Amino acid sequence: MTISIGNDHAGPDYKKAIVDYLENNKYEVINHGTDSLESVDYPDFGHAVAYDVESKKAHLGIVICGSGNGIAMSANKHQEIRAALCWTKEIAELARQHNDANIISIPARFTSIQQAVEMVDVFLNTEFEGGRHANRVNKIACK
Repeated sequence: MTISIGNDHAGPDYKKAIVDYLENNKYEVINHGTDSLESVDYPDFGHAVAYDVESKKAHLGIVICGSGNGIAMSANKHQEIRAALCWTKEIAELARQHNDANIISIPARFTSIQQAVEMVDVFLNTEFEGGRHANRVNKIACK
């Protein structure tokens, strides 16, 4: 499975830990994130991850910024993307089960690195339930 990841200056340490987790678990990684703490524009990285998921270059995506909001908003501008802002494992699980989220957005300034890795693990290992949720998910994108 291929995972696309992108982050701004709030998330280099988070990205490193998550990429280590991914590679140790045999995921292929497409890395769009910065490794620097110097200020960069989060939409550049959110759009790059969204393009990968939308074009099927990646199965799922991970985005990281300070609050998780801006980068999720950027990714969610893409019609086929459902980026979920998550701050607990339970929310990450529900985002996959009920919303078929295909990108997890992590707020680096409000979660620990350990929490972030745990959320990614749950996100990647949870399936969409479908059923009654499928009709709702099909109504999310503007068509």
